[in-house]
Amino acid sequence: MFHKVAILLSLVLLPATATALDQRDVNVFIATWRGCEEACQGFKDYLSALGRGISFQERDAGQDKNRLPQMLAQARAANADLILSWGTSVTKAIAGDLGQRKDPSYNHEIPQVFMIVADPVGSGIVESLDKTGRPNLTGTYNRMPETVTIRTIRSYLPAFDTLGLLYNGNEPNSVQKYRELDALSKIEGFTLIAIPLTLTGGGMPDAAEIAPKVHELASAGADFIYVGSSSFLQANSALLGAAVRDAKLPLLSPYEEAVREGNALMSVAASYYEVGRLAGRQAEAIIIGGREPGELPVARMTQFAVTINLSMAKQIGLFPPVGLLQVAEIVE
Repeated sequence: MFHKVAILLSLVLLPATATALDQRDVNVFIATWRGCEEACQGFKDYLSALGRGISFQERDAGQDKNRLPQMLAQARAANADLILSWGTSVTKAIAGDLGQRKDPSYNHEIPQVFMIVADPVGSGIVESLDKTGRPNLTGTYNRMPETVTIRTIRSYLPAFDTLGLLYNGNEPNSVQKYRELDALSKIEGFTLIAIPLTLTGGGMPDAAEIAPKVHELASAGADFIYVGSSSFLQANSALLGAAVRDAKLPLLSPYEEAVREGNALMSVAASYYEVGRLAGRQAEAIIIGGREPGELPVARMTQFAVTINLSMAKQIGLFPPVGLLQVAEIVE
């Protein structure tokens, strides 16, 4: 059963394009962290539909940080006209941060668009969402304010008091999200219990520790668990889903597919495919419209929808209130 109502609707419009570039084929280099998923496909579909000669070269890190330093060299060797970077780790590996703007080992010459970066300002990639401070860099921002996350949880569970958070110390965006929520807890008046995932000797998180950490959060009194921002937890959503079902805890994920696949109770998220299309609009303004990336503000997604998995609600014994059901998409 599907019942869909968008909570917010509108997209930031890009400025009108300037003089067009020459009509030669355009070479776009796509650097990803975990393969060409929905956002990457949305980006490619948008640019492919423009009717211009645009070719794509893709390189994937496979969630292995050791592969990241090679990506910029590969883009340069490919004579890329534009780089699309997916995620905080990939973007920082290619563009560096604000303190590395003069470091030649990072990209300062090839136009670059980033997407799926949880906090481009907090991670030091750009000065602000309105002015990047990087002549060759702009991007998209797809995360809603976390105040919306907390208020959505409260609309589901009015007695909510304590948020449990799993985070991955190996992912900058995951650590940044923990810090953001820690600060927000003092403003919004909830208790945050944050537990980092155990890292192995190689510095990678241990998936076997997901279930014990969930039960640790349950024992500490968490009312709701939040994924925050973690590609690792997203990739291991089945393990996480099994753990929260066993612990009878509600899980809110920023990844809609976790709800649709039955591994989370609820999500409040923008469509990754539409995020990719928004990144495509940024790229269009650069490679066809002739705009300088640094002239473009980071384009913000403002369309978010609540999705609730009713089967998960039944399994954990926590049903959504009627008011929330009226504004959410329900999947079973």
